[in-house]
Amino acid sequence: MDSNRKDQIVIDQPTSFEERRDAAQVLVERLKYELPLAIDGLDNHAESTYAAWPERLYVVAKGGRIAYRGGLGPFGFDTEEMERALGRIVESES
Repeated sequence: MDSNRKDQIVIDQPTSFEERRDAAQVLVERLKYELPLAIDGLDNHAESTYAAWPERLYVVAKGGRIAYRGGLGPFGFDTEEMERALGRIVESES
């Protein structure tokens, strides 16, 4: 993307898990990303399972149950709906 070139964050498609990890480290260090981060394997299993491309918000409950799956972002985000899903989980666990 042009914005990535402007910010000098241009990364070749990784060919190993280590290269993916290094790319994720750029996100954490240069862009000050502070949320927990998981790295998909080269088989893209998580991406294909969650259909999260380009980006999507999920709430995952105990045991790995998907409690909320948002629309494709950023325009499909509904943070109020996501907040309600989180509230239902908290209520059911208390």
